Amino acid sequence: MKTFSNIRFKKKTVQRFQEFSRRFFKTHTEAMDTMLDFFLYNEISPKETLGPNARTLEANIKKRINALVSIIKDIEKNQTKPTTAMLQLLFEKAPAKQKQPRLVEVKQGSKTSKDPFFATSLEAIELRKEKNTLQRDLKETKQLFDDILFSKINIVKSSFGKAKLQLDMSIEEFEAIKNKMKNN
Repeated sequence: MKTFSNIRFKKKTVQRFQEFSRRFFKTHTEAMDTMLDFFLYNEISPKETLGPNARTLEANIKKRINALVSIIKDIEKNQTKPTTAMLQLLFEKAPAKQKQPRLVEVKQGSKTSKDPFFATSLEAIELRKEKNTLQRDLKETKQLFDDILFSKINIVKSSFGKAKLQLDMSIEEFEAIKNKMKNN
């Protein structure tokens, strides 16, 4: 025969345990054994919380996945597609390859003609360099103009008549700016 022992618990705790035990197990002993095994095998203290439950973990994972999807879409939009488009344009303008004989007789006095694709590419590169230089010069000129307009010009109110603008600049500064503008 099985031996039983008594343990004293408060009535409220006994009622909770009995309801729990009836719902999931056949006997109270089986319920208690399973609970103790769970804590021992998983090395968990019953006083500790297990952290977030599965629903909150799932929600956090979904948020992170959505963030990754938006990052990948941004990469496609701003990096991959423009690069692909540039490569396609490059290959569209490339001349079709023709088979050439391995040995070609070169006559003296004849010059080899340059490939029109590469000539236009070099022209485009030169135009882009010139454009960048002009943009940089324009930016410097705008900055100089802003410096003069907003820091060197003051409004002087007159007691008679309209207000006037006054330039607070030394002659040396004026001559330096004048020479700089002439050189550009």
